[in-house]
Amino acid sequence: MQWGLNELGLLSKTMGFGYAILASTVLIAAGVYQWTLLKNTCLRHCRSPTEFLVHHWRTGTLGAVRTGVRQGLFCLGCCWMLMAFLFVGGLMSLAWVATIALFVLLEKTLPLGDWMSRLTGVFLVVWGVAGLVGII
Repeated sequence: MQWGLNELGLLSKTMGFGYAILASTVLIAAGVYQWTLLKNTCLRHCRSPTEFLVHHWRTGTLGAVRTGVRQGLFCLGCCWMLMAFLFVGGLMSLAWVATIALFVLLEKTLPLGDWMSRLTGVFLVVWGVAGLVGII
């Protein structure tokens, strides 16, 4: 994805989006995704890998691969939009990477992590809208 966006000339030198409209759109999309049923379902499965294994365990090598891939897809579904958020701050920014990693950790480990997701969604949408309003 990075290569394709760079080839299209959409990334800056820090590997973040070079266009404010695109960055604001990603912020809004990431915020809205935080409120979806898909996000909540993925977060629930990703939050407790042990519980997931107890309910979805398959025997044998192929079964283990299927279980691992299924769990990995839930974790990807939980956090993929936050990873796209890296294109706003820049892929090469350790501060952005650390901030998102901390957020994911808190979201998955805090008892009220799903409420934190919703509040973060509000913050991201407001930030994205403010970015769009600032452009106009």
